[in-house]
Amino acid sequence: MEIERKFLIKELPDLSKYDYVEIEQGYLCTHPVVRIRKKNDKYILTYKGSGLMAREEIEANLTEEAYRHLAEKIDGHLITKRRYLIPLDPYTIELDVFSGHMKGLIMAEVEFPSVEEANSFTAPGWFGEDVTDDRRYHNSEMIYDNPLK
Repeated sequence: MEIERKFLIKELPDLSKYDYVEIEQGYLCTHPVVRIRKKNDKYILTYKGSGLMAREEIEANLTEEAYRHLAEKIDGHLITKRRYLIPLDPYTIELDVFSGHMKGLIMAEVEFPSVEEANSFTAPGWFGEDVTDDRRYHNSEMIYDNPLK
């Protein structure tokens, strides 16, 4: 089960002190979500169930060859982003700085062990609008349109 909230960012922290990963991902299907992802040198196939804040998520490893084969079949645009990993005890903020057709979008995701913790979370002051319930900010929707335009 994946339980996460998503936020736009109104002010970036100093990112130079945080680790990051380079991510590219594409979607083979959006209802249900079937995603392929390259995360640095790891390749992953993901199934996500329905829902906005809480939903089922199943992952399986892919070979690079399988990833490249499936990448030729994605719908819409490939999403590319740099994900910074920012500790916020006891959580980790995943701060995504998008490039490609989503250039200009910066969004944070925070994952939680329970819906109760997600609902009681107080975001840091540098976070902006909570867009968890706005489907336009789900990556599976952004393969077609940039919500900033």
